[in-house]
Amino acid sequence: MNYRHAFHAGSFSDVLKHAVLARILVHLKRKEAPFRFIDTHAGAGRYDLSGDEARRSPEWREGIARVLMARPPAPVGELLRPYLQAVGPHDAEGRPVAYPGSPAIAQTLMRAQDRIALCEANPDEREALIAALGRDRRLSIVSTDGYVALNAYLPPKERRGVILIDPPFEAPGEAGGIVHALERALRKWPTGAYVAWRPIRDARDDARFLNAVAALGAPNILRLELDIGPGPIGAHGQEPLTRAGLLVVNPPHPLVGEARTLLPWLAQTLGRGEGGKQLCDWVTEPK
Repeated sequence: MNYRHAFHAGSFSDVLKHAVLARILVHLKRKEAPFRFIDTHAGAGRYDLSGDEARRSPEWREGIARVLMARPPAPVGELLRPYLQAVGPHDAEGRPVAYPGSPAIAQTLMRAQDRIALCEANPDEREALIAALGRDRRLSIVSTDGYVALNAYLPPKERRGVILIDPPFEAPGEAGGIVHALERALRKWPTGAYVAWRPIRDARDDARFLNAVAALGAPNILRLELDIGPGPIGAHGQEPLTRAGLLVVNPPHPLVGEARTLLPWLAQTLGRGEGGKQLCDWVTEPK
């Protein structure tokens, strides 16, 4: 699978990932002590939804646009508020001026005392990332492979924070890379919060991945998924991604209840036909 993010910015999968990330950042800010956000595959930072890639594959129309144009019930609207604050203004079609990637969401929502560590190995993406985020003393951007850098970053000196593992799934065996990265990271920082994104195309492959994660023996691994249902063939002749998920290791305690409020609404709002499906369950039970 080639997941060049400019083609998919603002998709249903981004909505899931970024809405959950925003909630985690909100919970981390409830303590005065600083924390750190680490992104192993940071990407370009912001994405122009009027650009060539987004025009060829306008997944934002079935993602962020539907959310922005909807009128969620008050509890859902309050949960979405930090995420939509980071997304910023939009036009009459529900197209944001520029859709923020995870680094830009963190930059918007984090405080002066917090720190942001970003890894981006692709030189073109890294150049765009630097331009998108500008001068910010909280930021560190490195060109090192994200998995290598993660091992060096942990545990962060703040001893608080969240790590996003969000590879492009361009290389074979990327799911195995996530398992290995989590295994090493949890040895060094077992109490850290980790968010791992994954596309779900084959149920058997995904079951093997989940079994491998469970076999790590770590408790407190939450599984969140959205399935929006089948759609038209994409611009490159590839079947579109319709199901994606997050694994959240050591989630903030309130996140489970929040996800059980938010995900059904997202499935209904973003789903095709009779509506989508959602899942919120434990891979390994909390202690």
